[in-house]
Amino acid sequence: QLQLVESGGGLVQPGGSLRLSCAASGFTFDTYAIGWFRQAPGKEREGVSCITSRSDSTYYADSVKGRFTISRDNAKNTVYLQMNNLKPEDTAIYTCAAVPPWKYNNHRMWEDDFESWGQGTQVTVSS
Repeated sequence: QLQLVESGGGLVQPGGSLRLSCAASGFTFDTYAIGWFRQAPGKEREGVSCITSRSDSTYYADSVKGRFTISRDNAKNTVYLQMNNLKPEDTAIYTCAAVPPWKYNNHRMWEDDFESWGQGTQVTVSS
């Protein structure tokens, strides 16, 4: 049984930073790519970033390139999303999910390929 739990969300001012964590249990974490999605009120869910099991490939949505950095520590079964220079439009619920390595795509995150979704963590960017 795959299980992912997010943490690290909160309220931050524009230009500020947050680091989200996605902790995994119940499966062979280091065989899966892990992705972050976000969903703002009234909007569709968007794939934000994804990282392969060995950290040899990453994907970023155009909207976060240069501001967000994804990383993972397989010894700690955790994936991180460092978010810098946050903007009000980054406000959303951020959720992590796992994707088998043969479905990983470094050009786009296909939501239907992901599984074991976490419960999400709220990020609010506001002054």
